[in-house]
Amino acid sequence: MTGPAAAPLGRQRWVICALLFAATTINYIDRNALSVLKTRLQQPLEAGGLALTDADYGWITFAFTTAYAAFPPLIGVGIDRFGVKRSLAVALLLWSAAAAAHGLVAGVLGLVAVRFLLGMAEAAHFPSAIKAVAMWFPQQERALATGLFNAGTALGVIASPLTVWLAVTFGWPAAFVAIGVAGLAWLVFWQRSFHAPAQHPRLSPAELAHIQAGQPPAVAAVKLPWTALLRVRAIWPFLLAKLLTDPVWWFFLFWLPSYLERERGQNPLASAGLVAVIYLGSSVGSIAGGWLSGALVKRGWPVGRARMTAMGLAAACMPGAIAAYYSESFALCVGLITLATACHQAWSANLLTSATDLFPTQVSGAVIGLGSTAGGIGGMFIALLAALAVQWTGTQQGVFVFAGLMHLTSLGVLWLAFRGRFERVDMAAALDLHAAHRPLISAGAALVFIGTLLAGLIAGHWDACVAAAKFAGAAQAFTAATGLALIGLALLHAGRPRATARLQPV
Repeated sequence: MTGPAAAPLGRQRWVICALLFAATTINYIDRNALSVLKTRLQQPLEAGGLALTDADYGWITFAFTTAYAAFPPLIGVGIDRFGVKRSLAVALLLWSAAAAAHGLVAGVLGLVAVRFLLGMAEAAHFPSAIKAVAMWFPQQERALATGLFNAGTALGVIASPLTVWLAVTFGWPAAFVAIGVAGLAWLVFWQRSFHAPAQHPRLSPAELAHIQAGQPPAVAAVKLPWTALLRVRAIWPFLLAKLLTDPVWWFFLFWLPSYLERERGQNPLASAGLVAVIYLGSSVGSIAGGWLSGALVKRGWPVGRARMTAMGLAAACMPGAIAAYYSESFALCVGLITLATACHQAWSANLLTSATDLFPTQVSGAVIGLGSTAGGIGGMFIALLAALAVQWTGTQQGVFVFAGLMHLTSLGVLWLAFRGRFERVDMAAALDLHAAHRPLISAGAALVFIGTLLAGLIAGHWDACVAAAKFAGAAQAFTAATGLALIGLALLHAGRPRATARLQPV
C-alpha cells in the first residue's frame, strides 16, 4: 500500500488517555486519603489526632458529597465555555490545594471547609475527561478510552496504603500535604501535551484523519443555560440511569470494608487486601466493557445497539451482588462482589460514553455535569440508606439487594427511551425557550411539595429522628429533603418561559 493511508497512524490520542488515567488516579487518592486515615484522626489530641467522633466524620464526608453533587452543572457549563485544558488544570490545582490543606487545619470546621472545596474542585474531573475523550477519539474507540481512564478510580483506591505509609512515616498532616503536591507534576505534562487535535504540534495527519473519521459535522457553539438542557427529552434516561446506578459504586467504595469486617469476620488488614483485589477486578471490567462496545461498532453494529448490548451484559451479572450476600462461601462472596464491581465499571464506561453519542461535544461538559449531580444525589441517599439499614437491622442486606437490581432497572429505562437507537440531539438548531415546559413545571412543583413536606416532618419530629438515626443521620435526612425541594425549584426555573425565544450561536 502506498500514499497517505500507509503512513503510521500514531498514538498521541492514547497519550491523552494516559494523562486522564493519571488524573483519575490522583483524584481518587486525594479523595480516599481521609477515609484511610480516619482512625488516626480519631485519636486524642495528645496522641497527635484531632479527636474526631463518628458524627464529626459523617459531617465531613457529607460536606464532600454535597459539593460533589451541587456544582457539576455549573462547572460543566464552564468547561464547555473555557475548554478542557484550562478547566481541568484549574480544577486539579484547586483540588490539590484542598487536599494539602487537610494537613494544615486543626479542627472539625476546618476539615468540613476543605472537604467541601475538595468536592467542588473534583466535580470538574469527569465532565472534563469525557469531553476530552469526545474530542480525541473516534466514536468506535471512545468507550474503550473511557474504560481505560476510568480504571484509575480503582488504582486510586488500591494505592491508598501509600497514604497510610506516609502518615506512619512522616505524620498524618505531612501525608495530606504530600499527596496534594503530587498533582503538580501531572500538571506539567498536561500543559505540554494537551491541545485540540487540529492544533496539536505532534499529531500526524494520519492520526488526525483517524480521529475525525465518523465524527459528526462541527456545529457552532450555542449560548445555552444549563437548565435548558433539562428540556431535552434525551437527557432524562441518562440522568435516571446515573441516579440509580452511581450509588452502587458509592456503596461499595465506602461500606464494603465495614461489611467484610463486621459481617464476614475479616480483620482490618485482610479486609484492606480483599478490597484491593476487588477493585483490581473492577479495573478489568472498566476496560473490557469499553472494549466490547467499541469492537461491536467496528464490526458494523449501530452505536446504540452496541452500547446497550455491553450495558445489558453488565446489568445481567449485577444480581450477583445479592447472591454474594447470601453465599455461605466466603471465597464465592468475594468473587461475586468482584464481578459486581467489574460489571458496574463496564456499565459506567458505556453510560458515560453514551452521553457523547447523544449530545454534541459543545455541550458534553454540561451534560456530564448534570449526570454527576444525579449520581451524587443518589450517593447521598445511599449513604443514608446504608447507615439506617445498619442502625435498624444490624446488616447491609437491603443495600446489597438494591445494588443487585438497579442496573437492570436502569437498562429497562434506557431501552424504553431509545429502543437501542441513539440519535444525536441537534443542540445547534433553534431551541424555542419562549413557551413554558409544562412537564418540568409539574415535576418541579411536585418535588418542591414533597421536599418541603419531608423537611417539615423531620423538623417537627426531630427528637424521634435523632433517636432512630442519631444526630448525623437526622441532619443528613433533613438536608436531603431540603435538597429535593431545591431540585424542584431548579426544574421550575428550567420550565419557565424565557424572554428570548431562541438560543443564539455564540
